Amino acid sequence: MHFYVATVFSEVFDNFVFQAPNLIIHQPEETLNKMNEWCVKHHTDSGLVDAVRASKISLQQAEYEMLAFVRKHTLPKICPLAGNSVHEDKKFLAKYMPQFMNHLHYRIVDVSSVKELCRRWYPGQFENAPQKKAAHRALDDIMESIDELKFYRTTIFK
Repeated sequence: MHFYVATVFSEVFDNFVFQAPNLIIHQPEETLNKMNEWCVKHHTDSGLVDAVRASKISLQQAEYEMLAFVRKHTLPKICPLAGNSVHEDKKFLAKYMPQFMNHLHYRIVDVSSVKELCRRWYPGQFENAPQKKAAHRALDDIMESIDELKFYRTTIFK
């Protein structure tokens, strides 16, 4: 289950343009109790579990706010979902936020795929790629993905 959602728009995936409000989605204890050991430790240490418990934002409210934001800044079916290992996010959004997902383009930009290609094809340049901070908070992950694509574009795909 995703507890935290964030939306950022960028031009050609490398210039930050707009940021939607960060939304922490409330979850009942029964959902929190289903987390695996890694999630419990990581999300407790980061403070996310406490923030989820304290949140008053429902999944429906989060979808409404995200959809209002993307409708304000993009035309339907233009903006792809992008990020690292974004296929998992796409599954979550398709199941729990279908109206939001329906507004997006059907294609995705998976930065992890670009990373793998660069690691294999350009190992010398890849050594200097930005390192993930492993915060696993939505906005941090998005901003790291944008920085990572900037690196690949300016260093490897120049």
